[in-house]
Amino acid sequence: MKIKHLFFDLDRTLWDFETNAYETLKELYEEHALRQKGISDVDVFIDVYKMHNERLWELYRNSKIEKDILRSSRFKLTLQDFSIDDDQLANVLGDQYIQKCPLKTHVFPYTYEVLDYLKVKYHLHIITNGFEEVQYVKLEQSNLLQYFEQIVTSEQVGVKKPNPEIFRYALMKAFCNPDESMMIGDDLPVDIVGAKAMGMHQVYFNPEKIVHQESIDFEISCLSQLQEIL
Repeated sequence: MKIKHLFFDLDRTLWDFETNAYETLKELYEEHALRQKGISDVDVFIDVYKMHNERLWELYRNSKIEKDILRSSRFKLTLQDFSIDDDQLANVLGDQYIQKCPLKTHVFPYTYEVLDYLKVKYHLHIITNGFEEVQYVKLEQSNLLQYFEQIVTSEQVGVKKPNPEIFRYALMKAFCNPDESMMIGDDLPVDIVGAKAMGMHQVYFNPEKIVHQESIDFEISCLSQLQEIL
């Protein structure tokens, strides 16, 4: 391989989305006294929210709903599952979640060490489906922005991974070809299969060691293993 450019996903690949989201949701639960409003267990509240959020994100990725619908609906549906019909509270929770969560700074183990190692040898970039206004905040707050030359978001391009157009756009922005590029991400169909279809090399970040049948170039369960590949 003559790899020159590395494209990283952000959420759940470098930035520890689950930990950061959990902390934020727990803070919101306590700040708005949701226990007193009838939600007796914070973990149940978070599990219900995650169920709705994941379903709505799937619709958003497939362009079946707009961003505003995703943001406004996920807390409204969560509260309704606990027999709380309060649009104002749902809107406040939605707004505060977007404000607070990107300020969290948990990243996966070895993130900084690996990026320091790779930055000397390769051009590093980001391709993300996350909302543009919050992804930059995450990168800045977590001290990650310094590592990357190009930050490509789905909102910039108008399509989301695994649509080939977002990969094509990222390659154009980085002035590189697919065969000299590698995509590193945690979402097998979105990051890895999408990049593979473009002729890019791929590294599937699979910390949970999820069993699959997809044929891919490399698979890792810890970011430190990138130093064995690259």
